[in-house]
Amino acid sequence: MAYIELKNVYKSYGSGSAKTSVLENINLTAERGEFVAIVGYSGTGKTTLMSLIAGLTQPDSGTVTVDGKLVEGTSPDRGLVFQNYSLLPWYTVQDNVGVAVDQVFAEDDKESRLKRVLKSVSMVNLTDAIGKRPIELSGGMRQRTSVARTLSMKPKLLLLDEPLSALDALTRGVIQDQILDIWKSENQTIILITNDVDEALYMADRVIPLSIGPCASLGPEVAIPLERPRDKRQINTDAQCHKMRHEVISYLLAQKEKERQASTAKPVVLPNITPIDISMHRPSWFVGLRPNKKKEIQTAKY
Repeated sequence: MAYIELKNVYKSYGSGSAKTSVLENINLTAERGEFVAIVGYSGTGKTTLMSLIAGLTQPDSGTVTVDGKLVEGTSPDRGLVFQNYSLLPWYTVQDNVGVAVDQVFAEDDKESRLKRVLKSVSMVNLTDAIGKRPIELSGGMRQRTSVARTLSMKPKLLLLDEPLSALDALTRGVIQDQILDIWKSENQTIILITNDVDEALYMADRVIPLSIGPCASLGPEVAIPLERPRDKRQINTDAQCHKMRHEVISYLLAQKEKERQASTAKPVVLPNITPIDISMHRPSWFVGLRPNKKKEIQTAKY
């Protein structure tokens, strides 16, 4: 039996005429210790799929099982890293991580809980910033705090919902490697949601595209047989990588074309407007000003 298994999962939101079908006929399996990436356009239901696996929401039909158990709610065995950090702004890095530790390991003594916090913070290289609050951290440091908080719960399954999309390229690359190091050392199963095909090729064992909704479903998976550790330069130069990237991108572009052809929306016609020259419509009080004052107002920056 696969470690993660989704069978004929269907999910919608709303009711009656306002009902929207988000996911349809989702079938997915992942083995223990595997790294799977799901790629797709924004708004296609990737976060909904992640929420189903995490137990934050339930499918309308079908089943979601993890480690042979039906997912009917949240569990510390399934750790979810959100895209938007979700940190408490009045807490330090240590406190934000400690919140999770205190909830999951409430029966442990204070010293043991502190050790868990310090280890998790160290795993993402934030020991020097452990006493800082989110406002004092860069975007990358905030995201690493979010990752550390999730890791502190010792989840067997790590769910990453586009956790790096808001970061600059250099910071993103650093955290990618940190996540891979953690995955290797902790022997976790990881599901990564991303809209970056190259990121998926670099990090995952398999890449699965998600079609455009409504009624989105998983497309043909692409296995990534590259040896680890991987070289980012290989992703850009290797012919095999080019072929794998082409398979994923071709599917996504075909989905976009289907959406365009099926669209019934009429083209938006912009009004024909002539911009007003404000220099020809100055208020009366402006006319009587001294020339140097006029120049000062005209060149002022707001």
